[in-house]
Amino acid sequence: MAAEPKKEASVPADASLAEMRFLTVAEVASLMRVSRMTVYRLVHGNELPAVRVGRSFRVPERAVHDYLRTAFNDVG
Repeated sequence: MAAEPKKEASVPADASLAEMRFLTVAEVASLMRVSRMTVYRLVHGNELPAVRVGRSFRVPERAVHDYLRTAFNDVG
């Protein structure tokens, strides 16, 4: 079985990993007011960067805010 290619998350050069806050899929869904399946679709579709930890995903909080900012601009 071939390994999945790693997804590159955009991380500012000055950001420390210790300062980054990661959210669970459920937390992202609650924040965005969508279902968890919608968040999984965004992650698997490479629209929302995430880190795989074991069998679950963690999404950088900044990535969620960036996604919502660009999605908001696309609509308006």
